Amino acid sequence: MAYIEGHARNQALLLPASVDDYVAADNPVRFIDAFVNDLDLGSAGFQRTQPKATGRPGYDPADMLKLYL
Repeated sequence: MAYIEGHARNQALLLPASVDDYVAADNPVRFIDAFVNDLDLGSAGFQRTQPKATGRPGYDPADMLKLYL
């Protein structure tokens, strides 16, 4: 079983054309997104980086770290 996933940022919406349009190209959140995506959370000491096979799926630890930062 996989983690709960959000919608793709480039998915077309009614207004604006995509969620990516809300965030400027030079916004620091883009750096945080790229930085956390490049991390190996398991080797960094994060627990529960692999989802369990049973039960309701949890949120991806990388997404939670991005939210925290």
